[in-house]
Amino acid sequence: MNSTGLSSVFSGFSDAAGIAGNIFAFVLFLSPIPTFRRIIRSRSTEQFSGLPYIYALLNCLICLWYGMPIVSPGIILVATVNSIGAIFQLIYISIFIWYADKGRKLKMSGLLAAVFAVFAVIVFVSVNFFYSHARQIFVGYLSVFSLISMFASPLCVINLVIKTRSVEYMPFYLSLATLVMSVSFFSYGMLKFDPFIYVPNGIGTILGICQLVLYSYYSSKYGEDSREPLLAPYA
Repeated sequence: MNSTGLSSVFSGFSDAAGIAGNIFAFVLFLSPIPTFRRIIRSRSTEQFSGLPYIYALLNCLICLWYGMPIVSPGIILVATVNSIGAIFQLIYISIFIWYADKGRKLKMSGLLAAVFAVFAVIVFVSVNFFYSHARQIFVGYLSVFSLISMFASPLCVINLVIKTRSVEYMPFYLSLATLVMSVSFFSYGMLKFDPFIYVPNGIGTILGICQLVLYSYYSSKYGEDSREPLLAPYA
């Protein structure tokens, strides 16, 4: 096979990995729906926190900017998945603000404004003070920090599972989708030779495997809890 054919096959594999990552990320973006159905039914945010959705929005916006051609040419699938994620988070935040009490409305609205302000600063600085490869490195480090923080959030859930000996807060299909998404984008990053993609998703893959191992152990030993999870991880 000549170099052109090999390059075409290589590109096809990377695109397939990126598309698979988009599909499984979409499953993750849908995971908070049971929580928000409960909020809408009760017309109250109860004791739920809106902070995970605020943080998820900022994460999606930073990664969306990293995937844009002006920052990182050739990885548009990173931009597409995070644009969809940003839309979902905006919807969730809007519902939360609508049903929150006055104090939480003001707090969440302020945090939402702060997210857009921070994102605007990142875009302004990266466009006006960095050029070409330096811009990609600057935004890339921000996206890696954001993604690693997001993937580390299940550590709290893992700790809860061990303490309660219950997998109530670690839904199997959510954990599986997280693992497959991480593997997909890890492969995508490797095939694109982009450490800003494969490093955080490699960490996400390891954490995803840990979740499934714990799920298998505790569900077989202590049984599954059928109660509806109050909060979905990664939301």
